[in-house]
Amino acid sequence: MLRHELQPGKLVAGLVLVTAGVLYAGDADGAWRTPWFVVFPLVAGGLCLAGAVALLTGRARRRRRAGGTAAGGTAADGSGPHPAG
Repeated sequence: MLRHELQPGKLVAGLVLVTAGVLYAGDADGAWRTPWFVVFPLVAGGLCLAGAVALLTGRARRRRRAGGTAAGGTAADGSGPHPAG
């Protein structure tokens, strides 16, 4: 199997959409009653949450690649978390 990086934003979006699908499937099967307007805020809120998670993940990865300190220094110039001295 090919390895790939984890994308938490897509994971959150997938979980929210699967939850919406399960709600509608349960309603269609007669297991419970789901009003039509319940899924819209669930999907909209879940997609907003997924976007926020993807944004934070992208920033964390970019910061880790750039060196990882709050001041913007890199480990190569000795200003990182583990100075070369």
